[in-house]
Amino acid sequence: MPSTQEKLIELLALNGTVFISGQDISETLNISRTAVWKQMKRLEKEGYQIEAVPNKGYRIVALPSIMSKNTLQWGLKTKWLGKNMVHQIKMPSTQTKANQLAQEGCAHGTVVIADRQETGRGRMNRSWFSNNDLGVWLSIVLRPNVPPLQGPQLTLVVATVLAELIELDVGITPAIKWPNDILINGKKIAGILTEMQAEQDKIHHIVIGIGLNVNQLADSFENEISKRATSLKIETGETFEKQKLIQSLLKRFEEAFDRYQLTGFSEVKDKWESFGYKINEEVSYKAGNVEKQGVIRGISTDGALIMENKQNQIETLYSAEINW
Repeated sequence: MPSTQEKLIELLALNGTVFISGQDISETLNISRTAVWKQMKRLEKEGYQIEAVPNKGYRIVALPSIMSKNTLQWGLKTKWLGKNMVHQIKMPSTQTKANQLAQEGCAHGTVVIADRQETGRGRMNRSWFSNNDLGVWLSIVLRPNVPPLQGPQLTLVVATVLAELIELDVGITPAIKWPNDILINGKKIAGILTEMQAEQDKIHHIVIGIGLNVNQLADSFENEISKRATSLKIETGETFEKQKLIQSLLKRFEEAFDRYQLTGFSEVKDKWESFGYKINEEVSYKAGNVEKQGVIRGISTDGALIMENKQNQIETLYSAEINW
């Protein structure tokens, strides 16, 4: 249930640069005029710049520079994604927190965001270097209406969203390394971790974790990581406003998820392959403890990697060790 302050912020956001009278706020939120004034003073203490004009009312003219749940939701143009949001300056892991909330029955589209993670993690329980406020670290709780076998497709949906975000909002064309990494110039800039709880015929929830390196410099990474990782700032020389990136990411993902639920995976498959890393190139890989070589031909309709081996046979890989 949104707090009075959250309702007030949403009301002011809907009005944008237009003044809204204290009386209208009072009636809409069912609070006294004195309570309206007190709420405005609280917002000012949080860093919002409020313009108050007699006989006109109130409007917000500037937001706080520090990211918060309120500033993240201000101007967030989504219908359902991120309407329920948890933001903390630091937490052990957004993925752990989101899984906990999902088990407790939180709403579809709940978003958990941390400025920094103390124990961020990726696939295979590998650690993710995110104990800093230079990247985007968030997890999304979904309750999709698809069979459990299709759950892994959502990793590929998110990958296409991240790739398009980087290409269209930043101006760099990345590559998607199957199944869950986003690369620029061969270095990792983003990763995706998807965890699902389901029965044989029903998904209870899926939690998708996203890590995106944004404003790190080369010396922000530990030595070993710096050889394999990059950031938007390293690649462009620009500093990015994380809040805008998060809002754009959530809006793009909501649109992509709704299309996926409506039309299926074929559009996602085409987009994924347009960004696919080393498609039509030869790599070595291990499947079933057998070392092989083959050419990556794309992904299948269920999201598996399609490989053409040395014998010109097509193999469909759901799990494999690939020497990229």
